[in-house]
Amino acid sequence: MLLEKINSVKDLRKLKVSELEGLAGEVREYILDVISKNGGHLASSLGVVELTIALHYVFNTPSDKIIWDVGHQSYAHKILTGRREAFRTIRQFGGISGFPKMHESAFDSFDTGHSSTSLTLACGSAIGRDMTGKNNNVIAVIGDGSLTGGMAFEAINQIGHLERDLIIILNDNEHSINENVGALSKYLTRIISGSTYNRIRRKSMDLVKRIPRVGGPLFNFIYRSIESFKKMIIPGQFFEDMGVRYFGPIDGHNIQQLIHIMERVKAIHYGPKIIHVLTKKGKGYLPAEMNPARYHGIGPFDRATGIARGDGRLSYSEIAGKTLAHIARKDRKIVAITAAMKLGTGLYEFEKKWPDRFFDVGIAEQHAVTFAGALTASGVRPFVSIYSTFLQRAVDQLIHDIGIMNLPVRILVDRAGAVGQDGETHQGLFDIGIIKNIPNFMILAPSSGEELRDMIYFAARHDSGPVAIRYPRGGIDRCEFSYDEGKVFVPGKIKKLTTGRDLAIFTFGDMVPVARRVRDLLAKRGVGTAVVNLLTIKPLDVRGVDRVLSGVRYAITLENGMIAGGAGEYLLASVKAANRKKILFCAGFPDEFITHGRNAELFKKYGIDPEFLAKRLLTMMK
Repeated sequence: MLLEKINSVKDLRKLKVSELEGLAGEVREYILDVISKNGGHLASSLGVVELTIALHYVFNTPSDKIIWDVGHQSYAHKILTGRREAFRTIRQFGGISGFPKMHESAFDSFDTGHSSTSLTLACGSAIGRDMTGKNNNVIAVIGDGSLTGGMAFEAINQIGHLERDLIIILNDNEHSINENVGALSKYLTRIISGSTYNRIRRKSMDLVKRIPRVGGPLFNFIYRSIESFKKMIIPGQFFEDMGVRYFGPIDGHNIQQLIHIMERVKAIHYGPKIIHVLTKKGKGYLPAEMNPARYHGIGPFDRATGIARGDGRLSYSEIAGKTLAHIARKDRKIVAITAAMKLGTGLYEFEKKWPDRFFDVGIAEQHAVTFAGALTASGVRPFVSIYSTFLQRAVDQLIHDIGIMNLPVRILVDRAGAVGQDGETHQGLFDIGIIKNIPNFMILAPSSGEELRDMIYFAARHDSGPVAIRYPRGGIDRCEFSYDEGKVFVPGKIKKLTTGRDLAIFTFGDMVPVARRVRDLLAKRGVGTAVVNLLTIKPLDVRGVDRVLSGVRYAITLENGMIAGGAGEYLLASVKAANRKKILFCAGFPDEFITHGRNAELFKKYGIDPEFLAKRLLTMMK
C-alpha cells in the first residue's frame, strides 16, 4: 500500500512517476471510504486526485502556495499533506474541516469556502511575494464554474495588466472543449511550453523591436500572425487577449502529462500562465460520475448502491421549490432565479415545468439580485433562491438595487442559521443582521412546512416592497403535503403557542421546537412558560410582544443566528422600557465564527440547547 507510506509531501516526492497512478487509486478509495460514512463534497474531490498529486509532486509546497477555489475539492490535498489519519474526522465536531484552513496546516494558504476568490488571492500573493523579495511559486486552482463569478474576471483583468509571475490551473470538469483535445493541440501545447521555444520567442521579439524604423510595425505583424494561428488551434485565446499565457487543454487524469506540463510552465519565470486541465467529476465512482450534481455535497451513503442514508424528511428547500412551481401554474409572472444551486435550493421541478421562467445565472449572486430587481420593474414577480451564506456576497445589491428603490423582489434565504458540518464559511448566521438593517425589507421566518408554503403564497401577491423568507437546512417528516395555500398568512403578527405567567420565550424558525422542550423541562419545576413564535422578524409585532411581556415575570429571546444585530436585540430595542427590564438575556450564537459540527453539538457548545437553557433560566429566576 503506497498511501500508508505518505505522511508528508516529502514521502510523495520519493515515489517514481510510474507509482503515482497506483497512489491515485488508493487516495480515491480512501476518500470514498471516509465520505460514505461522514458525508461531504465527493464528486469534486474525486475529480482532482491526479491533479492534486501532480501539483505537490512538481511544486515545493508549502513554500510554493496552492490556493484552492471554494476548497471543497481539497480532500486529496489534505490526505497528502500530513492529515491522512485526521481525514477520518473530516467535518466532524472537533475534527478537521472540509475546507482549507490556515490554522490546520501550513499547506492551506487561505481559508476558502466561497467561490471565485482564488485569482484575487493569487494576485495579491504574487505581488506580496515580489515586494518582500521572496521567490516562491503561486498557483491558483479554479474550476470552470467559479469562472462565472465576476470577481474572477476582475482578478484576471489585473493579473494580465500587472504581468506578475503566477500560475492558474483551470480545472474544467464539464469537458466543454473536448474537440480541442487532439494531436495538433497537444503538439502545439508541448512546443509553446518548452523552455527553448520561450527563450527564443522572447529574445527574437526583443531583437525585432530594436530594428530601426520598421521594428515596431514588424513586431506587431509577427505577433498578430502568431496569435491568429494559435487562435485557430487553441481554445484559450480569451486568456491570451487578457495577457495570460495559455497552455492546454491537458488530460487531468494523466499524471505523467500533468507533471510534464507543470514542469515546463514552472520554468517560465515571467508573466501569468494558465494551464487548462480537463477532469471528470466523480472520477472512479460510477454513481458520482453519472450524477455529479447529486454527489456534490452528500450525506453518509451506501458505497455499494450509492444510496444516501438520509433521514427521509421533506426538506424546506423542496417545499419552497415545489410550492413555487405550484403557484407558477396560474401566475405567469412568477420567475425563479438561482446562482448555480438549482438542486440545493429545490428548484429542479420549477425548471422542468417552466424552463422559460427559470434562470440559473451561475455563481453570480450579485447579478442574480440586481437581475431580479430589473425584472420587477418590468412587472415580473421574481423569487431569488440563495443560501444565506452566499447571499452575503450581494449585500450592496440588496441595498442599492432593491432596498432603495423598494422593488418587490422575493428573496428565499435557504440554509438560514447553523448548517452544521460545513463550518465557518457556510453557517447562515448573518442574514438577519444584514437584511434587518435595510429599510423597506420585510423578513419572515417559518417554523413549519405549512408556514413556509403560506409565506411564499403571501410573497407572490406582495407587490409593495421586498420580502425575505429565511428557513433552515432541515425539514419535516414526509407526509401527504398539500402545495395549495392553507391559512392566509398575515405578516406582523405573533403566534402564542403555549401560555404561562412566569416566563415568555420569543423565538422563530427551527428554534421553536427547542423552546417547546425548554418549556417542558421548566414545567417539571413548576415554571409556567409562554412560547411565542414571532413569524415576522421585521416589521416586529411590538404591540403583541409588549402584551405578552406585560403578563409575565421574565422573558428571553432565542434564535438560530448571531446575537449581535439579531432579532433578539431588535426586540429588546423595540419594546417599552418597563418590559425591557424583564428580558433576562438574548440567546443565540456569540460574536465569533462558528466551527463545524452537527447542529445539536453546536447548540450544546454555545449554550442554546434545551437542557442548558432550562438550567440557566432556573438559576436566574431564583
